Amino acid sequence: MCFNKPWRLLFISICGIALLVGCGTLPNGRRWGQDVTIFPGWQRLGKAALDSALSPATWVPAATALALQIDDWDENISDWASDNTPVFGSQKNAADASDILRDAALADYLITTLATPSGNDPGQWVVAKIKGLAVGYGALQVTRNTTFFLKDVTDRTRPDESRDTSFPSNHASKAATYAILASRNIESLPISDGFKTALKIGTFSLDMGTAWARVEAKAHFPSDVLAGMALGHFFGAFMNDAFLGLNHPEDVGLIIEPSRGGMLIAVHWAF
Repeated sequence: MCFNKPWRLLFISICGIALLVGCGTLPNGRRWGQDVTIFPGWQRLGKAALDSALSPATWVPAATALALQIDDWDENISDWASDNTPVFGSQKNAADASDILRDAALADYLITTLATPSGNDPGQWVVAKIKGLAVGYGALQVTRNTTFFLKDVTDRTRPDESRDTSFPSNHASKAATYAILASRNIESLPISDGFKTALKIGTFSLDMGTAWARVEAKAHFPSDVLAGMALGHFFGAFMNDAFLGLNHPEDVGLIIEPSRGGMLIAVHWAF
């Protein structure tokens, strides 16, 4: 396979981070991804849903999207941003940047996933990562399906009048999902609190940059991207907190372990 220079650097970075901090275990002695659960229970589901809904990363963009419906604020900001393109310089640059920043958010999520401590045994490490990534994939699919359902229901015309799929922004919801999942991963990394904060700022900058680029590209109104951000943050946090099982290893969970001649699959719980 042939990689251009940026992708070679990204690949090397991923491998380097995984080798440096992806081994070892979490402070509780468990491996990240080890306790993924398919039966989280109603109590955990309810708590995860409530915490995700009350998170500022969810309700602030949602409330702002509603506030922009006052007078013509939504349309006025959209017109100003797409006409002046103060950050990206042109609508085409903004459209290109929205793709790049969204993909960078995905890379950020994958890198932080590989960097989380999932043990020293190669077989168990791989299985733990697969299970954890499955939770992330589920979060992305739930967000995507909800986003496209709302697009069909609202039938809102884009600012450039190209299609009736403006609300909410799929770019923004995807980037937000990657960002909140990466942020959760960063919490599990064996690094200082100051470094964690810096990494989170960078992570959410990709999220916000993707959203603003869509506005400057005249592809979405501000409320579209804000709604997408709220959706992505909510479902990403909910799926992570409900099913990853980081803080509740006593719940029912799915065990997938390599064994001689095959794979051991079992459901476990503590009592």
